[in-house]
Amino acid sequence: MISLLNALPGAVSQGLIWGIMALGVYVTYRILDVADLTVDGSLATGGAVCVVMIRAGVNPYVAVLAATGVGAIAGLITAALHTKCGIPAILAGILTQLALYSVNLRIMGGKSNQPVSVDKYDLLVSQRYVRDISLDNPVLLLVILLAILIGVIYWFFGTEKGCSMRATGANKDMARAQGINPDNDIILGLMISNALVALSGALVAQYQGAVDVNMGRGAIVIGLASVIIGEVVFKKIKHNFAGTLSFVVCGSIIYYIVIQITLQLGLNTNDLKLITAVIVALFLAVPYWKSKVFSHHKGVKNA
Repeated sequence: MISLLNALPGAVSQGLIWGIMALGVYVTYRILDVADLTVDGSLATGGAVCVVMIRAGVNPYVAVLAATGVGAIAGLITAALHTKCGIPAILAGILTQLALYSVNLRIMGGKSNQPVSVDKYDLLVSQRYVRDISLDNPVLLLVILLAILIGVIYWFFGTEKGCSMRATGANKDMARAQGINPDNDIILGLMISNALVALSGALVAQYQGAVDVNMGRGAIVIGLASVIIGEVVFKKIKHNFAGTLSFVVCGSIIYYIVIQITLQLGLNTNDLKLITAVIVALFLAVPYWKSKVFSHHKGVKNA
C-alpha cells in the first residue's frame, strides 16, 4: 500500500501528460469521427524534435512549440492522403505512421534513442521532481497547461469553424448540403489533433529524460482508453463540452493509476500491453453489459 501511494504522484503526472494526447485523440475519434492512426508516429516525432532541439541549446519552450508545429504537419500529411488522394483515413494514418518511423530516425541522427538529462539541460518537466513540493514539480505546470488547452479547445469549437467541424463529424453529407467543405474540416481537425499529440510527446520525452523511436507504439490505445474511461466513469455527471474535455484528462489519470495498481500486484512489466488491452476491453464492455442487464430487468418488469 505504501509503495502504491509513493507511485501515485508519478501516475498522476503521467496521466496529465498523456491526457494532452488523449485530447488530440478525442478531436478525431469523437468530434470528427475519423480513425487516425498517425498518433503512434506523431507522438515520437514531437519527442524527437523537442529533444534534438534542446540538446542543440534551443530554449525548451521554443523546442516544444516547434514539436507541436511538426505534429500539425504530420496531421496535414495524413489528411491530404485521405481527402486529396482518396485513401481511407485509417490507411492514410498507417502510411504516415510508417513514414514517420524513418523520419524520426533521421531527426535523431540515425539513433533509436537520445537522452536529455535534467542535470545537463533546462527541462520543463522531469520525473525527478514529481514528489517535491516546489515549483519544479511537473504537476503544477501540467495542470496550468491543460487548463489553458481545454479553455482554448472549448472556445474554438464554439466558433463558426468549430461548429462546422462538429457538423462534419456528425453527418458529412448533411454538412456538405449546408455549404460546408468537409475536407477542409478534416484537414484542420487532423492538424489540431496531431499537434496536441506531438506536444504530449515533447513533454513525455522531457519527463522521462529520453526519446525513443518506439515511444509512440500503442499510443492510440492509451488515448482511446482515456476517452472511453472518462466517458464511462463520469457519464452521469451533468457537464458541458469543457467538462467532457476535463473528463478525458481524468480518464488518462485513472488509466495510469490502474496500471500502477496492476503493477503493484506483481504482474510482469512485459505484460503491460496485455493489461492495457484488458482494461480498454473492460471499460468498453461495461456500458454494454449494463444496457443488457437494464433491458432484461425492464422486460421482466413489463411482463
